[in-house]
Amino acid sequence: MSAPVAANPAFTPRIFSGIQPSGGMTLGNYLGALKRFAEKQDEGIETIYCVVDLHAITVWQDPEKLRHQTREITAAYLASGIDPARSIIFNQSQVTGHAELAWILNCVARIGWMYRMTQFKDKTAGKNAENSSLGLLAYPSLMAADILLYHTTQVPVGEDQKQHLELTRDIAAKFNHDYGVDFFPITEPLIEGSATRVMSLRDGTKKMSKSDPSDASRINLTDDADTIAKKIRKATTDPNPLPETLEGLKDRPEARNLVNIYAALEGSTPEAVIREFAGAQFGTFKPRLADLAVAKLSPITEAMNRYMQDPAEIDRILGEGAARADAIASPILAKTKEIVGMINSRR
Repeated sequence: MSAPVAANPAFTPRIFSGIQPSGGMTLGNYLGALKRFAEKQDEGIETIYCVVDLHAITVWQDPEKLRHQTREITAAYLASGIDPARSIIFNQSQVTGHAELAWILNCVARIGWMYRMTQFKDKTAGKNAENSSLGLLAYPSLMAADILLYHTTQVPVGEDQKQHLELTRDIAAKFNHDYGVDFFPITEPLIEGSATRVMSLRDGTKKMSKSDPSDASRINLTDDADTIAKKIRKATTDPNPLPETLEGLKDRPEARNLVNIYAALEGSTPEAVIREFAGAQFGTFKPRLADLAVAKLSPITEAMNRYMQDPAEIDRILGEGAARADAIASPILAKTKEIVGMINSRR
């Protein structure tokens, strides 16, 4: 190997995260991601939020639906309080550095690492994995590129994404080791809050998902107030009252899920919710939760509807955000190519 290119950047504190435009947004997306994204703007750290449309096409997407869902997620970002003047909001495919860095990282990562990813196993379970797209297998390497392209220092992740972030850290460490540099940061996960993993309203052992065939299993951010209240009233529970302590929810996943949702919506803790409702039946608790959910979510739904009526404005915000993102990404990508040994004479 030739002498390594010196690279020892002082990493700017920076948060990056993204949501895939492959379905409607749910309460789980709001509590597990959007609400936290907006709150991070107040912590004096640079925030970059992406609609990861390149990830979406690892499985076939209807083009018009993909465009609609990209705008809908952007509308959800904006309606949840993410300010394009304070954060960078863009869609992934407008910054070509994501794909370019992903190829370089594909050549650093190892195939065995990809096969060990539980998400790939889950998505190909019961199917012929060899008929899956190559993109689906390489998805985690593209995710690593999304993060490392901005020298991201922190990523808000749910429990189900921790493995992918660990892979990002492994890829960064291997790149740094292979080329004898300290170029990519070892990104830290941010896992916090009462409802980082919101569960299904029909089965408290399964994550709330936009892909669940039962619409009653989730609250969509496009649901109106009556629909939200109806879904919460019909949410699966057990016949017992809420316990005196949080420990009493240990083997009651549906009850624990509703308590977590209440705490996250209220900005409280599950312990505080239990103190307030100890001994209460769900006939008392569910209406209170429904009122709280409607109060918190209805303004978001209304704002999303307003944004979706002006797709040109959404596209303008995405375009401006992409230009700002590219201004950060381009120098990092150029330095990456230099480290690898690529010639760039068109500067």
